[in-house]
Amino acid sequence: MKDAVTSLIDIYDATGRYLDRDAIDSLKSYFGTGAARLKAASLITANAASLIRQAGNQLFEAVPDLLRPGGNAYTTRRYAACLRDMDYYLRYATYALVAADNYILDERVLQGLRDTYNSLGVPIGPTVQGIQILKDLAIELVGENADWLTAPFDYMSRELSERNI
Repeated sequence: MKDAVTSLIDIYDATGRYLDRDAIDSLKSYFGTGAARLKAASLITANAASLIRQAGNQLFEAVPDLLRPGGNAYTTRRYAACLRDMDYYLRYATYALVAADNYILDERVLQGLRDTYNSLGVPIGPTVQGIQILKDLAIELVGENADWLTAPFDYMSRELSERNI
């Protein structure tokens, strides 16, 4: 897993350059938000079960067809799989949040997800909607609407949406 520091150094190393002002500013930002990112990840982790339950309730209220016969969350097994996937998205979002880098999302979540979901007939739209609900709940819990907090959720949503075009 990479973090913001190793990703930045990899870029400069690949081009044989010293760290410039932009790199130093990026590192200052990374370390400057470090305590807030760790606190947010800790809060999210401590409340993960509740967040998943709330997100599931909100998603199924917004898209009730998912729970009806033929819907992707119809039957207990499919419902549980949907909540399990939401838990994965939330957990990996906290990893990316701590690392301040989305590499882990590409490596462990997004690569191959489209193919898997397509083969299982899982609709991407409600998946993205669920990730956005998780983001909103995280903002509410943490009490801060900052780029560093929303970035992992927005990245997953954007990547899944673009992959579904």
